[in-house]
Amino acid sequence: MSKKVEATAIGIDLGTTYSCVAAWFNQHNRVEIFPNEQGNNITPSCVATNNTELLVGEAAKNQITRNPHNTVFGVKRLMGSRFGDSKLQEDINSWPFKVIQGSADKPKIVLEHKAVEKDFSPEEISSMILKNLKAAAEAYLGTTVKDAVITVPAYFSDRQRKATKDAGTLAGLNVLQLINEPTAAAIAYGFDKLEDTSHQLHKNVFIFDLGGGTFDVSLLTISKEGRIDVKAVGGDTHLGGEDFDKAMVNHCVREFKKKQNKDISGNAKAMGRLKVACEKAKRDLSSTTATSIEIDSLYEGVDFSTRFTRAKFEELNSHFFLKCMEHVESCLRDGNVHKNNIDDIVLVGGSTRIPKVQYMLKELFDWKPLCKSINADEAVAYGAAVLAAKLSGNGNKTVTDLILLDVTPLSLGINIDEGTMSVIIPRNTPIPTTRERMYYTRYDNQTSISVPVYQGECNDVKDNIFLDEFVLHGFPPRRAGEEKMKVCFSMDANGILHVLAESVTTGNKKSIVITNSGDLSKEDIEKMLEKVAL
Repeated sequence: MSKKVEATAIGIDLGTTYSCVAAWFNQHNRVEIFPNEQGNNITPSCVATNNTELLVGEAAKNQITRNPHNTVFGVKRLMGSRFGDSKLQEDINSWPFKVIQGSADKPKIVLEHKAVEKDFSPEEISSMILKNLKAAAEAYLGTTVKDAVITVPAYFSDRQRKATKDAGTLAGLNVLQLINEPTAAAIAYGFDKLEDTSHQLHKNVFIFDLGGGTFDVSLLTISKEGRIDVKAVGGDTHLGGEDFDKAMVNHCVREFKKKQNKDISGNAKAMGRLKVACEKAKRDLSSTTATSIEIDSLYEGVDFSTRFTRAKFEELNSHFFLKCMEHVESCLRDGNVHKNNIDDIVLVGGSTRIPKVQYMLKELFDWKPLCKSINADEAVAYGAAVLAAKLSGNGNKTVTDLILLDVTPLSLGINIDEGTMSVIIPRNTPIPTTRERMYYTRYDNQTSISVPVYQGECNDVKDNIFLDEFVLHGFPPRRAGEEKMKVCFSMDANGILHVLAESVTTGNKKSIVITNSGDLSKEDIEKMLEKVAL
């Protein structure tokens, strides 16, 4: 945890499609959301370049149909990801902007600026969004902002978390802590109840967080003492509103081809206009059972018009909705809490406005009413702002007394016995935590042992996420199994992993913070800072 700071610390919800920034005000005893330049509380997570300037937020999104190749959206899906990941490749093939393979299989975004092509890491693009949010906070406060709490999906891996932290550093922020999005939402949900001392609060709360690009479920217990215990988390870092939009777009492409015998999938401008229209139609279908999509001169002078029903939208996305419910049931099992013992089901994220999602959730919980008392778009930033105030020592008693006990989303371990995962920290272990295991030499006269670190739930390490690897040397040459190595995993409050290996006989040690997961060196950050100052 970072040291105490005196200036206002902000909370940032860095979303796939929209982001939000807020801070706690002691004089008003409340959180305030900072509006952007256009006066809106949520800002599109978009970045664009043109011949003269860099555009961020609404300015970038508003010109996407005119400049699709140089407008980046959904960058959160690239954070800490491998270029070769199959899910990411599906996204890359559908995006109008160019993504290439960089070193160590990291994705790079290629944009043209002032007639010159430049490549950017996902962290650099995200840092531009964070800078924009930082500027909105500074304009509102009339002072410089340095310290921030940034939210991440509960199911983000170690390298995705580190990439987010690096983006904050690039944006000129001191990241006090990363907090899981559903945990932040739980703070927003429970805060007014924590302040009401007459309220006897001890509740099992289920957070259902379906946003633009990620999906999280979290089972928590909130007590009257101001303690929030996370019991279990689950989700999918590649499931959200962007996927629902894509299903609609693909349907319209097929329909246009059937009617006009023309394939528009390779035309970025036509696809960009269609995406905008489908996103609007999706929103309309949350309040009406049918809507029209009409686009003049969509492709080669041909207009496109279709009637889209809510039933068709639900049919196209039924497998996504079913997957959401599977994650809900899995999370309840992991937390060992029966659905009948859930006191409140709290909706977070813009995609929870979809009627079918709400219907299926109510059905799963035997028609228990859903809690919609918090703002689905702002709750995560609200909770992050409360934690930022606590960490900076600037909150009231309710803020400073708040206790958060989160869990690790995925199991962590090492590769042993030719491809078998040996788990050291099981998923849903409360963090911060330290766990250790003993391992033995496998061969006669073995003087070194490799420590490959993985994250995931599969028995075969090849199906899990490779994080990093190092070798511990200096074991005395003895018979197989006679030399022991102690491996210690420590996960901090940010969910970032520290690994230590030690020879029991010699005391030789080697320790690392997982660096292959996207962590940037000081030199890397300095180079990137020069580049992002376009």
